[in-house]
Amino acid sequence: MADENVTSIWMQPEVHVRSGPGRRPGYSREQITRTAVRIADAEGVEAATMRRIAGELGTGAMSLYRYVPRRDDLFDLMIDLAMSEIELPDGPSGDWRADLTLLAERTRATGLRHPWLITLLTSRPTLGPHLLRVHEYALGAFNGTGLDIDDVTGFAGMLDDYVHSAIRREIGWQEEARRTGLDPERWKRDYMGPYVRHVVASGAFPLFNRSILDSRTAHLSPEERFRQGLDRILDAIAALIPATDPGAPHARRYDAQA
Repeated sequence: MADENVTSIWMQPEVHVRSGPGRRPGYSREQITRTAVRIADAEGVEAATMRRIAGELGTGAMSLYRYVPRRDDLFDLMIDLAMSEIELPDGPSGDWRADLTLLAERTRATGLRHPWLITLLTSRPTLGPHLLRVHEYALGAFNGTGLDIDDVTGFAGMLDDYVHSAIRREIGWQEEARRTGLDPERWKRDYMGPYVRHVVASGAFPLFNRSILDSRTAHLSPEERFRQGLDRILDAIAALIPATDPGAPHARRYDAQA
């Protein structure tokens, strides 16, 4: 049965635990979270237990629960700390495509720095302040395009799905390369190459053969492949944006001043 007393970590005030009169708090949520992120970056999110974090900080695990009551709270804090690294302008520029490209590329960079992030972000609903800042920027990029809020929310979600999937796939390739001891090029050439050549020679999958033999993009770098897919997503969105005069009465805005 669900605990009716559980509330979001964002609704819980920061706890200040003092070890003596006039002394500063022993720890903070940020200190605990940064330690958890450092462990997760190096060893995976499973390693970022309260016991392990406490060991790094030189204290007992139970003492940390006064600051971060639940492991789910720790995950929310870790996600939001990582999202704080996505540097964005104060507001969108008015060029929705450039704004969303900037957001996608900086999200990718953050996701690759923290290989655990996308798994946590896509497996649990969370609305920390930095995640909301990023989401607000994405929605604001569409302002003045004539789209209504449902379309805008849908397109922002579609873009998120592409970016998260691309990051997850790229991290998967990196992890497989580490597991096999082969860099990505050697993995494709030496590990998968003989089997792919066998499949091509069999002629059993002619469209697959064409995707291998006739592809103009098979040798793109991860960055180039990401940008190519991103451009396709943005092209699809552009095709659905109504061609309206931004000054016309029916051009819809949905920002706070609308």
